Amino acid sequence: MSAVPNCDSSATLAAVRDDFTSIAWTWGTTAAERARAFPCDRWLPGADDALFRAVDVDAPAAVVFRWLCQLRVAPYSYDWIDNFGRRSPRRLTPGLEALAVGQRAMSFFEIVEFEHDRHLTAVTRSALFGEIAASYVVVPRDAASCRLVVKVLVRHPPAPVGWMTRALLPWGDLVMMRKQLLTLKTLAERPAGGRARGPQRVGKE
Repeated sequence: MSAVPNCDSSATLAAVRDDFTSIAWTWGTTAAERARAFPCDRWLPGADDALFRAVDVDAPAAVVFRWLCQLRVAPYSYDWIDNFGRRSPRRLTPGLEALAVGQRAMSFFEIVEFEHDRHLTAVTRSALFGEIAASYVVVPRDAASCRLVVKVLVRHPPAPVGWMTRALLPWGDLVMMRKQLLTLKTLAERPAGGRARGPQRVGKE
């Protein structure tokens, strides 16, 4: 994975912590990937925690990135938990590739930065979870495959809520994001990359 230009990650845990041992912080990633700079580093410097997740995808980087654009309308995780029971679309929704800063993603995030076929970065803030900045980075391996690597930076809310999020957020995020990445992987690896064919009904095959 090549470093993202102009990212100063020296103030974040990602650049200085090399003692990650739990899958709650490192699922699917390598030490080299965790040491790289990510776009989210500049959006939440001095974060309290850094979480990493990654999957191999047997699909071109452009196809995987196009599926990331679908996060504008659905989370692609456990829909009964975080999508009000509505099924995340299994076909690409025309027009979602037209990204813009300020658009919503996964209901509660705001897109702050992106590079087509490369990365999507979004932030959110809440009293329960604190401040979060996440970068979804697509790293080509060859013309037909890539790595999808995610870094999540967290600034926990003040105590006593912060005590709970420090203990539970990494594990909860692992459960939800593992499902999300594996779902996106499956959809991107389908024939034709799951491209929309004619009019589509949201959430239907």
